[in-house]
Amino acid sequence: MMTAEITIRALRREDHAEWSRMWTAYLEFYRTTLSEAVYETAFARLLIEDTREFQGFIAEMEGRPVGLAHFLFHRLLWSEEDTCYLLDLYTDPAARGKGVARALINAVHAAAKKEGIVVTYWTTQDDNYKGRMLYDQVATRTPLIVYEKSD
Repeated sequence: MMTAEITIRALRREDHAEWSRMWTAYLEFYRTTLSEAVYETAFARLLIEDTREFQGFIAEMEGRPVGLAHFLFHRLLWSEEDTCYLLDLYTDPAARGKGVARALINAVHAAAKKEGIVVTYWTTQDDNYKGRMLYDQVATRTPLIVYEKSD
């Protein structure tokens, strides 16, 4: 249930401190820490004004940032159409249950559709039960399992 108006807008340079705060909390959920250099690189990439680069949205309630989404449009070899990958999605704990994540997902998908992209996809941890409750309402779960190899 939405209890306050949610505004979704593109990430701006002046969002750096709030973006950093929220991305840190998002990474903590996934038990991940990154160097300051990675933070700076990520933020710089998000500010590049090219639809084929990483992009970011900020969700605001009452003029205060309460959520973020990072996404990337990319090509597929199995299709003539491009696709949209929603990399990161975060809502401040105090704003959860108020429609912020849903609004961010819808905004990312609308941005994709504006570029002629009809599919938006994302991954989450198996035990992200609260997130998955929303995801099951707004999208179709696929049978794919993700593997990762690192040296």
